[in-house]
Amino acid sequence: KSISYGLYKINAVGEKSGAEIGEVLVLADSLAESVKEAAHVDAWTRISDAPDLAGTVLAHPFRGQGYDFDDQLLPADFVTEETGTGFVHIAPGHGQDDFELGMQHGVDVPFTVDEAGVYYDHVPLFAGMNVLITEGKKAGKDGEANGAVIRALAAAGKLLATGRLEHSYPHSWRSKMPLIFRNTPQWFISMETNDLRKKALDAIDNVRWVPAPGRNRIFAMIETRPDWVVSRQRAWGVPLTCFVHKDTGELLRDDAVNARIAEAFEDEGADAWYASDASRFLGNNHNPEDYEQVMDVLDVWFDSGVTHSFVLEQRDDLKWPASLYLEGSDQHRGWFHSSMLESCGTRGRAPYEAVLTHGFVMDEQGRKMSKSLGNVVKPQKVIEQNGADILRLWVASSDYSEDMRIGPDIIKANTDSYRKLRNTLKYLLGNLDGFDEPERVDHKDMPELERWVLHRVTELDAQVRDAYNNFEFRHLFTTLFNFCTLELSALYFDIRKDTLYCERPDSNVRRSCRTVLDVLFHALTAWFAPILCFTTEEAWLLRNPGEDSSVHLRQFPDIPAEWRDNDLAAKWQLVRRLRRVVTGALEVERREKRIGSSLEAAPVVYVQNADYLAAMDGLDLAEIAITSQASLVNGAAPEGAFTLDDVSDVAVVSALAEGAKCQRSWKISKDVGADPRYPDLSPRDADAVAYLDGLAS
Repeated sequence: KSISYGLYKINAVGEKSGAEIGEVLVLADSLAESVKEAAHVDAWTRISDAPDLAGTVLAHPFRGQGYDFDDQLLPADFVTEETGTGFVHIAPGHGQDDFELGMQHGVDVPFTVDEAGVYYDHVPLFAGMNVLITEGKKAGKDGEANGAVIRALAAAGKLLATGRLEHSYPHSWRSKMPLIFRNTPQWFISMETNDLRKKALDAIDNVRWVPAPGRNRIFAMIETRPDWVVSRQRAWGVPLTCFVHKDTGELLRDDAVNARIAEAFEDEGADAWYASDASRFLGNNHNPEDYEQVMDVLDVWFDSGVTHSFVLEQRDDLKWPASLYLEGSDQHRGWFHSSMLESCGTRGRAPYEAVLTHGFVMDEQGRKMSKSLGNVVKPQKVIEQNGADILRLWVASSDYSEDMRIGPDIIKANTDSYRKLRNTLKYLLGNLDGFDEPERVDHKDMPELERWVLHRVTELDAQVRDAYNNFEFRHLFTTLFNFCTLELSALYFDIRKDTLYCERPDSNVRRSCRTVLDVLFHALTAWFAPILCFTTEEAWLLRNPGEDSSVHLRQFPDIPAEWRDNDLAAKWQLVRRLRRVVTGALEVERREKRIGSSLEAAPVVYVQNADYLAAMDGLDLAEIAITSQASLVNGAAPEGAFTLDDVSDVAVVSALAEGAKCQRSWKISKDVGADPRYPDLSPRDADAVAYLDGLAS
């Protein structure tokens, strides 16, 4: 934007004015009146427009006091007409806009303020003065240098007026102190020399990024980044261990010097650089008077970027490159980034085969956790109250590709989920008591229901392995949780509860069921072990006690391919659809208090689809529906029969079971008492009791 400037001749001034009568001021016209008021000018005359000011040579206001050099006016697009005079003094060593403008016009960048915020000893007039107060109650306020500069300007007759401005400025998030921007010499690694940028970009495409967009993020950063600055000016850190020739500025490259430095660090640590004279490292071939010992330190990201070298390459139990780097999504700019550049520069490839990034942990409302908000969830507290597996289950059930939420309600929900999974393992443990190999039944000799469960195990085995390999833990948890709650607890366990409790121990169906439960136990404890590591270990040791026994020393079990039966799975999909309608009808009867238990019912199921009849062929509908009696009718249902909207071709008419209640199985049957030895039992239960009593063959 073009600003209009004018020449203003002072005619009269007030008592407090720093202006002199007869002076001519150059001001932005839009700001002239505010300057006139601030400078206590009583009268002036605008004598003309200002000429083109760009390149105008100026004397430094402290000429003759150590500042004997010329300045010039430079055009800058960051000058505005909001406040001031229309002119801005620049300090190329202390601001980005100023630095870039200085570089554009070839202005030397002076180094005036050290790392402690104090003017260097070579700065005339103000050497040793603090820019800011750093200690005590006034920490962060103006230091002695601010007042000294103002007084020096006034003494030199170069101060028109003074005032205070308040504006937003960056502060340290830790100390809350205002920050001083300062330009300093730095050490760089070129991104172009030796094709470091190209090597890194090529390496990115040979890494597996999880989630996949992480690849694009780091690629864009490396593709457009400037040279890699590896130095910092801190009071702590790992030194760069360089020597620079004082006259030529050349970096000393000497293998013998580097070897002495490495030996000292190996024996004494990095502090050897600060505690030793330069001659210790330079040896007899270099004069310490000719070299500057660099006291800058390495950027901490360089420190972390080389960890692959001294961690992976120096331990026999690890391999290089790493199988996986795991950190938060901000590390595309940090650890992942520096590790990639360092490794590509020294080894020509990435130090990792895969990188997984995750979001950050927020509270239940999606807010960042902070002490001031009081919304911090402490992992140790969750562990103390609920156990470590609850925390691990929360991690596994969260979508880590985004920011993850946690709080009391979320922990409670995970605790409820955990309780259901734990109950599944308890059910298996309870019903596998005493199971041994002679009881095992071959797959081909099992009932359909057991063979269907084993088919599901083959499907799950593939899904579990794929989910773990792809770090899809949320999908893994959802898949296994639904299997345990919807297919095992609500279906298979529910149906086979009567078999386990009431059938003869030597019956094929009970032995088949216990065989399947054993398979499930071995599979579920292995599949859940990486997530529920304590719970699965507890369950495993209950069945397999011993010092050398651990669920975490196992591999995933090998599941026989012959267990897969897609035709059977399709059949049982129809069976489950039909059962869902029956269950819905029974729930209505229970809600209306016409029955108390499903065993009091004898539903009549009407189907108009031959596929259902084929699916139910050879199956006991009452057993699957968990009723005492049930019948299947091929035909249209009478008016008022129960249906579900999404299963319109199945209808149920509820009825009550007829007969007496077996006192062992609680099933209602007309055959109760058929065995005179057990007048309160059905024939099946009478035979089982007789077997247990040693009275049956």
